[in-house]
Formats: sequence, structure tokens, C-alpha cells
Amino acid sequence: MKTFMAKPQTVESKWYIVDATNMPLGRLASQVASILRGKNKPEFTPHVDTGDHVIVINSDKVVLTGNKLKDKKYYHYSGYVGGLKEIGYDKLLKEKSDFAVIRAVKGMLPKNSLGAKMIKKLRVYKDANHNHEAQKPVLIEIKGARV
Repeated sequence: MKTFMAKPQTVESKWYIVDATNMPLGRLASQVASILRGKNKPEFTPHVDTGDHVIVINSDKVVLTGNKLKDKKYYHYSGYVGGLKEIGYDKLLKEKSDFAVIRAVKGMLPKNSLGAKMIKKLRVYKDANHNHEAQKPVLIEIKGARV
């Protein structure tokens, strides 16, 4: 029996909606990264983008467990002397929760040109409103929500 290798021309991608309400950030990011990569499909091929498009809604309602909300920091360095910026995740989730979700998912994708293609298939919205009804996305349930 030969090993199946997917070809980029034959891959069909679907659209999914994920509700981030009461989901821990890391658990949400790992499962969304798996869908973006295509690991949920039987025709997964590591060197081909076999993943699907994912729409994450309600990113304002994502949670961090333990003391991460006050202890975890986001750092950004401009390249200049004294250019290290630091912001706590409590403030980051209030102001730019969509950025926090994108950054968490991007960290779990491959660090190459294939990962750059995959992250472009992720759309994150702070509330339940999105403008992708024409693609007929399917709502999928991700396990691990905090009650």
C-alpha cells in the first residue's frame, strides 16, 4: 500500500466558526491551530496546507487560568535602545483580545512560509458579529470551556 500525499490543487477547505466564550486561551489556540494545519482530516500531509478556514467569535470572553491574568506579560521590542515595551495580559485582553488570540495561535503553527499561509486563514472577532455568512461556516464545538 502506498502512502497518500495530498496535492495543493486537490485540497478543499471548509469554513468553521469557533465560539471562544469561557475558553482558556491556550486550549482554544491549540485546537484552532490543529484545524488550521489540517490535522483533523485523514488526508493530512505535513508539507502541504490541508487546513481549513477558522472564524473565532467572542474573543473578549476568553479566559486565562491561574495567576496568568496578572503575571503574564506581552513584550515587544522596537530594535532601539530602551525600546522594550511591556503590557500585562489583563490589559491586553481588555483592549486587544483579538490580537492575543491570533498571537497564541500563531505560536502553535510552523515557523516557516507554510505557517504564514495558515495564519492568514484565521479570522478573530471580539463579539459574535462577523461578515462571512456567504462562506456558509459551520459552528464546531471545542472541548474544554470553563463553566
